[in-house]
Amino acid sequence: NLNGQIVIIGVAVTTLVYTTWGGLRASLATDRWQALLLMALLAAVLFVDWKHLSALGESAEMPGIPFWSAVSVALTLVLAVTAANLFHQGYWQRVWAARDSESLWKGAILGGGTTVIVVAVVGGLGISAAMAGLELGQPPIPFFALLNEAPQWLGAVALVLAVTLVASSVDTLQNGIASLAVAEKAGLTLSGARWVTVVLMVPVVAIALQGASVLRLFLIADLLCATAIIPILMGLWSRVTTVAAMGGVLGGLVGAILPGWVMSGSFSEALLIASFPGGVPTLAPFAGALLASGGITLLL
Repeated sequence: NLNGQIVIIGVAVTTLVYTTWGGLRASLATDRWQALLLMALLAAVLFVDWKHLSALGESAEMPGIPFWSAVSVALTLVLAVTAANLFHQGYWQRVWAARDSESLWKGAILGGGTTVIVVAVVGGLGISAAMAGLELGQPPIPFFALLNEAPQWLGAVALVLAVTLVASSVDTLQNGIASLAVAEKAGLTLSGARWVTVVLMVPVVAIALQGASVLRLFLIADLLCATAIIPILMGLWSRVTTVAAMGGVLGGLVGAILPGWVMSGSFSEALLIASFPGGVPTLAPFAGALLASGGITLLL
């Protein structure tokens, strides 16, 4: 029953304090501690829930999911996350800040491998919650639904886990924005760029306080990235002009809406479909955005 608005403001203010003061070094230092804390808390949640799951009995069944629907959602998430992360300035900042190529490879392999393990564990617990017949919520949050059946003290652990995950993501983005501002704006000092980041966090907090579905916001942002990622990468090819790339981006926007327009026959309905009502990932807008943006860029 904790007021989510207090958490939003607390995370924003806390991360801004140490990122504006310590910059990338502060983010890297806190990320290490947050990663270790994440592993410890995840292990505690897994241990308690493992004991809880043993009481489910043999009657638990996996909910029926059409195969192609499952494949479509999986492919959608892969496309969405990949497109968005290629625009993630926090990652590019870390790439260029790496000590050398060997350090970069080690970090990438360790980070990627750890991510696979964490996602597999959390996803497995979510599947277990569905099999237990628990109320998953809307949009579904099966991992936390499982915690509702666990001892109360585990709720505090889960709260720390959630805040840790959010804080480690937010401070990386804040530093990424500051680095982008310095690189793009001639004469802007690092201190000035950090103040730009503080100002930009005001609308971010204002939107967060509205209580919209986080998954839906992510999907909308991911789709916008998907409309532009192929023209941006094709810009590395000397034959791709600025006009061709921008034409591809505009074509990607049309391609994102077009599948829903064809299916519904209504432009307004197509816009609604492309905004993922209910936070449900669908493949058509992403496929349309990628194919249209790439095709038009190549054509031009």
